[in-house]
Amino acid sequence: MLRYLRIKNLATIEEVELELSAGFTILTGETGAGKSIIIDAIKLLLGEKASSDLIRTGKNEASIEAVFQLESKEQALPDIDLDSDHQLFLQRTISNQGLSKSYVNGILIPLKKLKELGDRLIDIYGQNDHIFLLDLSNHLVFLDNWAGAIELREKVKQSAQKIRGLIREKSELENRQKDRAQRLDFINFQITEIEEAGLVPGEEDELLQERSIHKNAEKIASLVNTAIDLAYESEDSIITGLKKLESLTAELVDYFPELKASSGQLDDFSIFLKELVNNLIELRDKYAPSPGRLEQIEDRLNQFDRLKRKYGSTIKEVLEHLEQIKEEKLNLEKSEEKQSELDQAIEKAFTEYCLLSQELSELRHSRARNLEQLLVKELGQLAMNRARFKVEFKPRPPDLKDLSTIKETGSEEMEFLLSPNPGEDLKPLRRIASGGELSRIMLAFKVIGQATERSKTLIFDEIDSGIGGKTADFLARKLKQLAQSHQVVCITHLPQIASAAHHHYLIEKKTEKDRTYTLVRKLKDKERPEEIARLISGSRLTEASLEIARELLEHNLPGH
Repeated sequence: MLRYLRIKNLATIEEVELELSAGFTILTGETGAGKSIIIDAIKLLLGEKASSDLIRTGKNEASIEAVFQLESKEQALPDIDLDSDHQLFLQRTISNQGLSKSYVNGILIPLKKLKELGDRLIDIYGQNDHIFLLDLSNHLVFLDNWAGAIELREKVKQSAQKIRGLIREKSELENRQKDRAQRLDFINFQITEIEEAGLVPGEEDELLQERSIHKNAEKIASLVNTAIDLAYESEDSIITGLKKLESLTAELVDYFPELKASSGQLDDFSIFLKELVNNLIELRDKYAPSPGRLEQIEDRLNQFDRLKRKYGSTIKEVLEHLEQIKEEKLNLEKSEEKQSELDQAIEKAFTEYCLLSQELSELRHSRARNLEQLLVKELGQLAMNRARFKVEFKPRPPDLKDLSTIKETGSEEMEFLLSPNPGEDLKPLRRIASGGELSRIMLAFKVIGQATERSKTLIFDEIDSGIGGKTADFLARKLKQLAQSHQVVCITHLPQIASAAHHHYLIEKKTEKDRTYTLVRKLKDKERPEEIARLISGSRLTEASLEIARELLEHNLPGH
């Protein structure tokens, strides 16, 4: 139950506070006074998209706060802690920068979570909600919600989607089958060409280096020979000079022992120099000019270039392509087996869909009879006591040959039929019901739908639009009856409904110093006749309208 509502800096509201009670609460006021702003504020509190345009001119932030008294902890979300009084505090702020923040019990929460929580606390019904009945697809949605068939309907939907997915996969496979032989030949050719090349990672880099050496063989040979001659072969080579130096140093060590370490380093250098000479000789022999080898390298590199032009910009990509086409070949070779598997999977999924659809249909039919009885009873209390109502099912048997028959909503269509007056045949409700009848039928649906949700606050935003007379009397009676099990808040222009409420708030708009303000105050019992008289006769109050207002209020006192 909504116990307290505070709105600050929203549109023409600077600040208003409402302390609400159980039972039937009514909000009245002149057109344009700001009644819709109250509803908009509640919608924002429940997670509706916000805009900085809603903020009062000259203010930086708008805020909406509310306190709810819950019947049990189960009404809140599982991860929200409540105090021992089961009170819940909600807050929503909107800045002029377009930022919005939501809080539950002072803790910042995502807007999505606020909306999820709001759906558990309040239902809002607008004056155009009866348009819901004009859309045939909504009929089935209402029945499934009311019958508790949502989980089963979701399974039917998933089953239908599974069938379509399998059939799509089979169709794609069949299309590939047409070109299967040609594609296999082409793949086999590619595999053979790449595998016969015997590609090895890193080989290309090695060949490029070797080609560079062979192309510069004469220069390299000259450099190597000069180096060998300098180090070893000439009469004044480094090794010859080093030996002389070693001999001289050895003689000096006898006189100067501290030179022994340096003599040892000369030995190490001599060993290093001999190793260098050996390496140079090996390089000279290994890379001696060989036109035949250079030709082999060029042929191999050209082979690499041809493969890269076809299958990838690098040898690595060519090898990756090889693995891909091998896998494709394997899939193509298994395609016949795969097609058989898909046929079996489709048959299995179709059988499952038929069973689920049948189960859903049986649940709908069993609950539809109950819905018909309850709705006729409710309509009888809304001045349609001789109306007849029927839920008509139209079977649409599923057929694998026609995918349009495999519907996510099941194997049938459904429509509400109505006979508002005796002697008239049952006809589609969406075609024959008047606006007033649609409003009453919609209210009857809401009453039935709320039977299992006693803890919710129900807000009706001018659902009485377009009706009057006896219909208004019956509507007032039904709202008052609904308020016995729910907290009901209603915005109305009808005196019959306003006089039936337990609590009455007046919404007024005033202008002071070129600023407009929307104000809300609770009317005392002695103030109510004047406001109800205004609803009867407009701004020109008469003693007659005041007398009618007093009679209406007296008629709605407890015991009447």
